[in-house]
Amino acid sequence: MLFDLRGHRRRAVQATYLVLAVLMGGGLVLFGIGGSSGGIIDAITGNGSGGGSSINSQLEKRIDAQKKRLETSPSNTTVLSALVQLNYQAAVSQMSSGATTIPAEGKDELRQAASYYERYVDAKSGTPSQSLARLAMNIYDTGGLNEPDKAKDAVRVVAAASNNWQTYLLLVQKATAAGDTRTAQLAAQKAVDLAPQAQKKQVEQAAKQYQKLGASAQSGTSTGP
Repeated sequence: MLFDLRGHRRRAVQATYLVLAVLMGGGLVLFGIGGSSGGIIDAITGNGSGGGSSINSQLEKRIDAQKKRLETSPSNTTVLSALVQLNYQAAVSQMSSGATTIPAEGKDELRQAASYYERYVDAKSGTPSQSLARLAMNIYDTGGLNEPDKAKDAVRVVAAASNNWQTYLLLVQKATAAGDTRTAQLAAQKAVDLAPQAQKKQVEQAAKQYQKLGASAQSGTSTGP
């Protein structure tokens, strides 16, 4: 059994899951996770959710135009940023309604988005903008290319810029998934430090639970009672 749900431990577990629920809800809003409208893509492009052949055709034209601009200015961060956004949007446009994972037919565009993002980071001397780092987290997350170490790096940028306990708690999750225990521990402490006094205990419990569940997933074992 995962937990001994008796007495004060039951209350602690309930508090932990309350914090996790708040964090997950915040992640859905912050990163546009789950293919819902109003996420980061809508904010970047001004488009609603959903797509079709006409949108894809328009995207292809916009991508081609930016690629031509890039030929004459290979380190232009504005153009590279646009290509990240447009290729990611092209990948998302191929998702079916309600899906949370980029389908196989969208992975080529997703890999293009990742490639342009890495070029963008290099051109920015390793200091990407917070908004593009948010998008990169989706690119590298489990619903995208499933590269946890790069997803962690993207969330680290957002956490440093946002400087709130919710995003540092998300960094605990992503660092643990990437096997980076030191970053997970440091992020956990930062999340506790930034949490309101009345929530510090719950945030600490949530961070420990993320690390425990992440370690269990990596080892292939279940957590003890």
